[in-house]
Amino acid sequence: MHLIKNLGWFFKLEKRRYAIGIFSLALVAVLNLIPPRVLGNVVDRINSRELTDGELWWNIFLLVGSAVAMYLLRYIWRKYIFGTANHLARILRYRLFEHFTKMSPSFYQKYRTGDLMAHATNDINAVTQTAGGGVMSAVDASITALVTLLTMIFVIDWRLTLIAILPLPFMAMATSRLGRKNHATFKAAQEAFSDLNNKVQESVAGVKVTKSFGYQEDETKSFEETNQTVFDKNVVSARYNSLFSPLVLIFVGLSYLLTLIVGTVLIQRQALTIGELITFITYLDMLVWPLMAIGFLFNVIQRGTVSYDRINTLLSQESDIQESETPLDGIENGRLEYAIQHFAYDDMVSLENVQVSVEKGQTLGIVGVTGSGKTTLLKLLLRECDVQKGSIRLNGHDIRDYRLSDLRSLIGYVPQDQMLFATTIRENVRFANPNLSDEAVARATQLCGVYEDIMDMPEDFNTLIGERGVSLSGGQKQRLAMSRALVMDPDILILDDSLSAVDAKTEHFILENMKAERSGKTTIITAHRLSAIVHADVIIVMDNGTIKERGNHESLMAQRGWYYETYQSQQLEQTLKGETDDN
Repeated sequence: MHLIKNLGWFFKLEKRRYAIGIFSLALVAVLNLIPPRVLGNVVDRINSRELTDGELWWNIFLLVGSAVAMYLLRYIWRKYIFGTANHLARILRYRLFEHFTKMSPSFYQKYRTGDLMAHATNDINAVTQTAGGGVMSAVDASITALVTLLTMIFVIDWRLTLIAILPLPFMAMATSRLGRKNHATFKAAQEAFSDLNNKVQESVAGVKVTKSFGYQEDETKSFEETNQTVFDKNVVSARYNSLFSPLVLIFVGLSYLLTLIVGTVLIQRQALTIGELITFITYLDMLVWPLMAIGFLFNVIQRGTVSYDRINTLLSQESDIQESETPLDGIENGRLEYAIQHFAYDDMVSLENVQVSVEKGQTLGIVGVTGSGKTTLLKLLLRECDVQKGSIRLNGHDIRDYRLSDLRSLIGYVPQDQMLFATTIRENVRFANPNLSDEAVARATQLCGVYEDIMDMPEDFNTLIGERGVSLSGGQKQRLAMSRALVMDPDILILDDSLSAVDAKTEHFILENMKAERSGKTTIITAHRLSAIVHADVIIVMDNGTIKERGNHESLMAQRGWYYETYQSQQLEQTLKGETDDN
């Protein structure tokens, strides 16, 4: 009943629909009493040779009328109970999805994609089954058992009824014990299914790597082991689940046996008629469903409880990033200031004493070796994580004082790993604004140097690019992702090593276009190839989480430090490559 209590908010929300469904279900239970009673009366009238044509037709009318009424009522309760349960699935899926969009990256480091998918599918289905089949079983079993037992006691024979229900308390104890076993095995099966989801998701996502290493057989073997584990745990769960019906039928069989023995004795003593015994046995047969429903209900509730607890565990997770209780109204671009004293990932220092600022409309270039802290600076500005000591200020205010939605609406971000969607090129470019005109989409792709590539494709902007843009080259993916960010015309544009897959000529073309288009707007560029940031107003060289060098291109070249040496090396490499291409 713990789950029913937890779902109380939903039953209260949909109380009207459930009330209609339960009332219809109750009427079906009452109407179900008519056919056995009619059958018994007809048998007794035939046995006494007193059945008239009028009585026969009247009884036929009762049978047909009750059948039609039950047909209509069953349609109604299915619509209002099972149909309403689907509303719960919709609500829970929305809550989970909304929760996922609010969580910080640390949440996705803890929970893998396959596990989250299992929660949003299998677990929600199990809870929905409780709100539908579970409610139906509980109500129908209770009402059917109650009205049937009362009819058997007061209309047929109370002594025979008491004898027939003697096995039922023992059945309740047995099914309760079995239910606890089923709870534990189903929880293990659900957790195994999450592992299987994770395995499939990672294997499909990394299929190119698997093939390039010739690891197909090992990966298949690894999947088979995971699949076998899921199979074994589901077999154990199914074993306990399948015991419910046979267990109930054993006790029902005992009830039939006792009924036949005692009923025969009562008929011999003329305390019961043959028709009444037939009616009683039919009513006893009607009790089989409530008794079976008890096992089904135990099973459904146990499964639903496990799944609802798993869902609640996810929903109870809080994001590391919290909004201010009194956020500022609105946001405007302005001077951007990094004043970071200390920042660490899981006690591993990532940034230390980083002080840099850029004015509105300027370009900040961030360079350095891999792992020096470049991307971390961008994540802190996007508030994917927060500074532990120090602050980042925008237009004179700590960015933590702004609403997250306001802050991120100001920023266009092109990450290192471009995430493109399995839809058309047009829909990918106008992702942030589905109503964007085709002219604006084309203009953005022209600025990013990918327009000609698109026009050479079979269906130009209507071309489907596959999951994560699988049909595109690395350079096309980067330029398409840049088009998506640029089309927003953001006040702050972040390019996180977003030109690494294009050649130097295309890089220069894109940067010149952006410089002309983004006058008066802030741009932040991280890069390994220094030619991408030579035009920047402020350049910082990161090394082991601190700023090693700073200035513009000319001043950094004059310092003849890391920046100078790296730039010279890359220019020489580019020159040699050009000579090789010419030859």
